[in-house]
Amino acid sequence: MKRLLMVAASFAVLLFAGCKSLREPARDFTPTLARFFLETTDVGTAAVELPISGVRVTIGAKPVLTEGDIVDVDLMQVELGKCLMFQLTPSAARDLYRLTASSQGRRLVLLLNQMPVGARRIDAPLTDGRIFMFAEVTDAALPVLVTNLKKTTAELQRAIAKKK
Repeated sequence: MKRLLMVAASFAVLLFAGCKSLREPARDFTPTLARFFLETTDVGTAAVELPISGVRVTIGAKPVLTEGDIVDVDLMQVELGKCLMFQLTPSAARDLYRLTASSQGRRLVLLLNQMPVGARRIDAPLTDGRIFMFAEVTDAALPVLVTNLKKTTAELQRAIAKKK
């Protein structure tokens, strides 16, 4: 009986030690979830306010693109300054094309961790699966923000690939 208890206790120790090794490694970034919402005129929807410009935009309740639709994020220098470039999955790129073709004149609003940080007016269909968005954050904060977005995106895409 004692021997059986010893074997059971040893097995339990090994089991718990194995579980400890399965824990996720410590992250060297702050998870940052990007979601895009479409401007709406529907009654009963909420308005968000951009942090620097104070621009208020009424957005739909559900995002049109989520963090699972993004495969990469980069910092880009364009004529007007530095902006974020979001590269979408092929299926999300097709959805974006259809959305922007039928929603010209409205704005696409970027929320990071549920905080509004940017808005872009849709002036033509976006055909290449990329969204360029100016974020209302300081230029000094942009590199860290991009690193957090890139690493969050990579982690999410790995998790999605494991499920397939």
